[in-house]
Amino acid sequence: MTCWCWRPIRLTDFDVAAIRAQFPILRQEVNGHPLVYLDNAATTQKPESVINAIADYYRFDNSNVHRGAHALSDRATEKFEAARQKLAEFVNASSREQILWTRGTTEGVNLVAASWGASSLQAGDRVLVSAMEHHSNIVPWQMVAARVGATVEPIPVDALGCIDVEALAAMLDERVKMVAVGHVSNALGSINPIQAITTMVHDVGARVFIDAAQSVAHWPLDVQALDCDFLAFSAHKMFGPTGMGVLYGKRELLEAMPPYQGGGEMIESVSFAGTLYNKLPYKFEAGTPNIAGAIGLGAAVDFLQGLDRQAADAHEKALLAEAEAALQSLGGFRLVGRAREKVAVMSFVSDFAHPQDIGMILDQQGIAVRTGNHCAQPIMDQYGLPGTVRASFSLYNTADDISRLMAGLEKAKMFLA
Repeated sequence: MTCWCWRPIRLTDFDVAAIRAQFPILRQEVNGHPLVYLDNAATTQKPESVINAIADYYRFDNSNVHRGAHALSDRATEKFEAARQKLAEFVNASSREQILWTRGTTEGVNLVAASWGASSLQAGDRVLVSAMEHHSNIVPWQMVAARVGATVEPIPVDALGCIDVEALAAMLDERVKMVAVGHVSNALGSINPIQAITTMVHDVGARVFIDAAQSVAHWPLDVQALDCDFLAFSAHKMFGPTGMGVLYGKRELLEAMPPYQGGGEMIESVSFAGTLYNKLPYKFEAGTPNIAGAIGLGAAVDFLQGLDRQAADAHEKALLAEAEAALQSLGGFRLVGRAREKVAVMSFVSDFAHPQDIGMILDQQGIAVRTGNHCAQPIMDQYGLPGTVRASFSLYNTADDISRLMAGLEKAKMFLA
């Protein structure tokens, strides 16, 4: 076998060593090797500041929020709502009331589909989603469409992994009521032209839902500049905790939408003669919320805001360029998803083995990647693939991680080819 030899790559002045020092999980060994974590599109690791914020809530402030008449509840409420304000500023929402806590992107889609969709869609209406969408941005629309008699139709995606904007323009008519697209494809890394899509969709009077789960960790979001009607993302993909997310919506839409669930917190008053619902954002937050999750997400925002995000983005792009060039030089592998504009996601297949077999050999060497269809089966079916190997890079990854990945793939070729 030929030996993979690492050659240094040119990175920015971004201090990756200082960043890595903040992530305790990266210090471990897996199967006798230092961990190389390249599964960031599935979930990112958590810095000490986020871990400490969650632990400190449970150590010192654990209490329910909003209605307690004691100091612990007051402190918990203050931190909980301060986190909401941080998120409003983070995405440039015009008010904190437009920030709804959810369990993640998936619940955000389900909330809009079940509330806005069930009250706004009618028989014969059309919902358009791109063919590269995560299942979470397909199935909820199919569910509500089946109830009201609407249809869900795919927006074509080309061989490079780009949305066919001209095809989308041809699909738009007065029956289209919602266009739901991912800002970034989790399976391919493609960055979609959200600004152009939003403009053309609004021109026909339809609404736009953006799944920002894969973009939120890579660059700042500005919901007012995007002019999106709804936008959702998950905390765990932006260095925050699992089971926590955000749904942003335009105020006039949220005000008009019926509650998603019933129970405590989302009511103003209840009687058997009728119920008066709470104001935004609480109308959509039934039950005891994930208080620790919100506080942890606020800490994740602090972490991101403390970075030079332009330098971090340049670092990730340099890693992706080097990794793709190195993969092609190995031979026997083919990149899947060749859009010109991408985040640091490298999806690929081999000529000699199933993706899962490659993933297992990499794991034996302490290298964590994702294999399978990445909850994006329609685009895999379009490409005639059972799935891919996906290596996704984050700001704490290094040139040495690429070297280790290439050596691992060389070993996989030796054993499987």
